Amino acid sequence: MVVAYGGCVYIMTNKRHSVLYVGVTSDLVSRVWDHKTHLYPNSFTAKYNCEKLVYYYFYSRIEEAIAVEKAIKGGSRNAKIALINSLNPEWLDLYDKLIEE
Repeated sequence: MVVAYGGCVYIMTNKRHSVLYVGVTSDLVSRVWDHKTHLYPNSFTAKYNCEKLVYYYFYSRIEEAIAVEKAIKGGSRNAKIALINSLNPEWLDLYDKLIEE
């Protein structure tokens, strides 16, 4: 029997919103903390200071989250911006809200 767990697609950015990073994870709080603290100093998000969580969406199946992540990554920057604006038009850092839930 295969058990599938849920996952989140998320987008991180830097202070100037000049870089967008799209990722997928089964543990959003821990993963965003890794980005914020530069746990992996040679990673893309550390190099470009992507420490601000501006978008996330939970999927009940990780496979679905991975497929959506690939689709978002394959889209244009304008499509990513529109996605962020649809749920977070002020581009607030959603991490604090996330850890309160």
